[in-house]
Amino acid sequence: MKPPLSHDHPVTDTGPKPHLFHFVLLPHFSHLSLISAIETLQNANLVADRKLYDWTLCGTGEQAVRSSIGCDVAVDVALKDVAVARDIVVVSGEHVFELDVFDLEVSLGRLARGEVRVTGLGTGAILMAQAGLMEDATAAIHSWYRVGFKETHPGVELSRQTHVSESLRCSSSGGVSAIDLFLDFIEQDHGADFASGVAECMCYTPLRQIQKSVDTSIPNSLTVPNRTVSRVIAAMEKQIEEPVSPAVLADQAGISRRQIERLFKKYLGITPKQHYRKIRLREAYRLLIQSSQPIIDVALATGFETPSHFSRCFKAEFGETPYQLRNRKRIG
Repeated sequence: MKPPLSHDHPVTDTGPKPHLFHFVLLPHFSHLSLISAIETLQNANLVADRKLYDWTLCGTGEQAVRSSIGCDVAVDVALKDVAVARDIVVVSGEHVFELDVFDLEVSLGRLARGEVRVTGLGTGAILMAQAGLMEDATAAIHSWYRVGFKETHPGVELSRQTHVSESLRCSSSGGVSAIDLFLDFIEQDHGADFASGVAECMCYTPLRQIQKSVDTSIPNSLTVPNRTVSRVIAAMEKQIEEPVSPAVLADQAGISRRQIERLFKKYLGITPKQHYRKIRLREAYRLLIQSSQPIIDVALATGFETPSHFSRCFKAEFGETPYQLRNRKRIG
């Protein structure tokens, strides 16, 4: 099985040579990440009505590579046989720590020099760090892997966002965040209006706005490796409109307030109150983007008693007020 190639679609092959990406597939790679990236490039070709982008699928060998959903994806070439590359994209999945990546590291060491951009999708940034490519770089990592990554690569800064697109070492934290990353690449090449047109072609414009509010350093109840903290976060997520005090949350979890404060500091680096506010503010962001509810109603629906307090907290978190976000949404 192979993802759709751009030359299989009716676009006009005129103009400059297409920008070529080399996608390197590792066993059990994230199928969703790969398809998200390639479909974004393909939609750029469709919007432009010419082949702006092309891609080649590579493996560490010549054999097909099995994806996260059990599909065997044929590759075009072994990475060791690639003479030169401009954009290399390493795609891996949840079995990243079980891989023998010696051949990958050798090939990346040869190809990833000078102005060559290397991008990691899924857990790709972990492999890039293992290959010594992330020095002085920032990585986007899924919340499941952040703690372990900090321990093994303490010199690499972790982004709070779902993707990093502004350097020669880029990454996305998994899944559809690859769409946002490649829309950024397209915007860098062809401008914001064109990238917005690609997002609209993919029916992705509202989701793109929401993705900007995601903070991968703030885990949800399913991603914290402590059952007590996980239960408390789950209670927070269920009580957004009428938030309860940390003391009540601690009582519900069967521990003291001091214990819950200590656990949140240990696993999240912030207090329960701060984490609770972040959960509510992200829900408010989603409502502001996806609904036409009056701002005062959004404030009340997310547990803020006054619009002024809501506005101050929102601006501190997102850098703009709810009114500014709404106005930007209308203009966009």
